[in-house]
Amino acid sequence: MEIINEPEIKELDSQTVAYVSFVGNYVGNSLVFKELFDKLCGWAGPKQSIGPDTIFLSSYQDDPNITPPDKMRLEVCMTIKDDVEVKGDINKKQLPGGKYVVMRAELTGAEEYGPAWNKVVEWMTQNNHEIDMTRPSYEIYVNNPEEHPEKHHILDICMSVK
Repeated sequence: MEIINEPEIKELDSQTVAYVSFVGNYVGNSLVFKELFDKLCGWAGPKQSIGPDTIFLSSYQDDPNITPPDKMRLEVCMTIKDDVEVKGDINKKQLPGGKYVVMRAELTGAEEYGPAWNKVVEWMTQNNHEIDMTRPSYEIYVNNPEEHPEKHHILDICMSVK
C-alpha cells in the first residue's frame, strides 16, 4: 500500500448517483463488488451513461465494528445526470456531501483495503475527529485496476466527520 496523499479534511459536494445495493458481509469479498459493478455497468453501458466525467464509488452505510456482518449495507454507485431514469435493480438517489477526511492510496490488491481504512481511522483518532455515522463513508475509484499495468487500485477513502 502506498499513501499518495496524507489524510486531510475536505468538503465534498452532494451528487446524484445510480446504484445497486447489497446487504451482507462484503468485507474481503471481491466477488460481491464484481457482481455489483457488472450489474451497474451492464445497465449504464447500453444507455451510454458512462463518460469521462463519470465517477464510480462504493458507499458504506454502517460501521463494521458495530453492525453484524450479515446486516452491513453497501451501495456500488456511479454519478449520473439528474434527469437519468432508472428501473429494476438500479436505484437513484442524492448522496450527501459534507465534511470528510480524504486519503488517496494506491493498493496492490483487495487485501489492502482494510489496512488503508485503518490508516484513516488512526489519523482521525490522532487528530481528535469523530466519525459522523449519519452520513455514509465512500471509496471513490480513481482508476480501473484492470487497466493499470500492475492491476493496482487507486482510490480516495472518504470518511464522514462530525
